[in-house]
Amino acid sequence: MGEGYNCTMTIDHDQLFKQLLSTFFVDFLDLFFPEIRALLDSEGLVFLEQEFFTDIPLGEKKLLDMVVKARFCNTPLLPSLVQETFFLVHIENQASEQSRFAERMFLYFIRLFEKHRLPIYPIAVFSYNEPLRPEPSQFQIQFPGRAVLDFQFSVIQLNHLSWRDFLNRPNPVAAALMSKMQIAPEDRPRVKLECLRLLATLQLDPARMHLISGFIDTYLRLNKQEQQHFEEALSTIKAVEREPIMQIVTSWMEQGIEQGLSRGLAQGRQEEARSFVLQLLTRRFGALDEALQQHIQELSVSQLETLGLDLLDFTDLNALHSWLATNRT
Repeated sequence: MGEGYNCTMTIDHDQLFKQLLSTFFVDFLDLFFPEIRALLDSEGLVFLEQEFFTDIPLGEKKLLDMVVKARFCNTPLLPSLVQETFFLVHIENQASEQSRFAERMFLYFIRLFEKHRLPIYPIAVFSYNEPLRPEPSQFQIQFPGRAVLDFQFSVIQLNHLSWRDFLNRPNPVAAALMSKMQIAPEDRPRVKLECLRLLATLQLDPARMHLISGFIDTYLRLNKQEQQHFEEALSTIKAVEREPIMQIVTSWMEQGIEQGLSRGLAQGRQEEARSFVLQLLTRRFGALDEALQQHIQELSVSQLETLGLDLLDFTDLNALHSWLATNRT
């Protein structure tokens, strides 16, 4: 979806990643940590309530992103036990650079262990675009002649991963996170198309499809030129592949239009809704002449709502002229 279809908003990165990773937790492990996935029984996973951690020196309260309690399954490396044995997977998403992050991961670890007394597998997901330098995966405390502590945690640094390596991975987390990986500016339209192509093959239920497609659109918002390249590339693929992708794109457009119109009209800002419709038409067909703009200025609230949705089906300005002739007050 292009910028013209979106309203300005503040992105809650932590919440987006929490929704993604909690909904597709097993898929996340399948993609990045198959050795851990092989150890857990996917039935009976428990997502623990988020816990506050107080960083006394800095006077800050931190909310741990996600802690999952999992049961060990019986594997050749782990013989059947008389009693059930559990472990925790702690996943922390870092959407911006933060000093002393490795130290924080260690402090989170000891607080979790103190409370639950279970083995813990800590994972950090670095999801920001910059800096590009490798992030640490350990926290050490050294004393002359002795290594007192060597705490290690697993790291996924998305800006170090190539989206091309995930093109053929039939995994919903891959479809989503490709949008946050290392992408050259000229590849943005193609990556968005490839994300959607992969998503369309997964045959997810509507709610999960919406979660992934919304994630992709949040992090790969295309400008006008990029959107044009995206649409050109989309038109070249086979119809059987293109149709489900078009359904996703159309749902984005409808949602964006409904949100834009409802926000303006619900707050009594009819002029804002009218401006929003004009913006959509201009993006779709280029600058409108004064006569067309005047006709749209004269539309009622209900007509603006109808036009906002109907314009998705317009193929050229003749369709707009016909609509205005039919719906003129």
